[in-house]
Amino acid sequence: MKLLLTSGGVTNPGIEAALVGLLGKPVAESHALVIPTAQWGHPMCGPASVRGLVAAAPTWSSFTGLGWASLGVLELTALPTIGAERWEPWVREADVLLVDGGDATYLAHWMRESGLADLLPSLDDTVWVGVSAGSMVLTPRIGDWFVEWPAATDDRTLGVVDFSIFPHLDLFPTNTMEHAERWAADIGGPAYVIDEQTAIRVVGDTVEVVSEGRWRAFPLSSAAD
Repeated sequence: MKLLLTSGGVTNPGIEAALVGLLGKPVAESHALVIPTAQWGHPMCGPASVRGLVAAAPTWSSFTGLGWASLGVLELTALPTIGAERWEPWVREADVLLVDGGDATYLAHWMRESGLADLLPSLDDTVWVGVSAGSMVLTPRIGDWFVEWPAATDDRTLGVVDFSIFPHLDLFPTNTMEHAERWAADIGGPAYVIDEQTAIRVVGDTVEVVSEGRWRAFPLSSAAD
């Protein structure tokens, strides 16, 4: 897969250019599936927020509301009951999976249970655009700081990439660089702290930060850009 891991979506021209480059065609010609599943695992999310996401409401103008050629919904909790022979073609026919935030451990659980996690290595041309937990789920760990799902046994996620992500830098009172430094010390491995104007582009072994905001890498760099 080709990955665009964000905190807040496609929020500026640089991130949009990175998305179009990964797609290989305009957004308006690309077919998307949105995955809202992570929202159900987070206490701050619910029916109203999921409705806004799948309806491409103005709040989601940087994500589901970008003007896709088509926008469908892939709810992972339903997939085990309908069979892979039905839902796998939907995924393979999509140009992009838009994976929303919420709780990353809940999302990881349902990615495994649904079979989507096993399918990812075969989706060579598909673009994954993550927002918050939708990005964090592909990392090895998210840190106890971000676990909100009561049934989570630990903070481990899928480990598709080899770095962790601290999103929403400066957006919330608890998401300061000072808090991120303590989080990174606990993670103990490669990690990125990103704000709403930053994305991480991953193609194969190449990792590139695309930013018009503020970010920091641990331990790859000690400088914020």
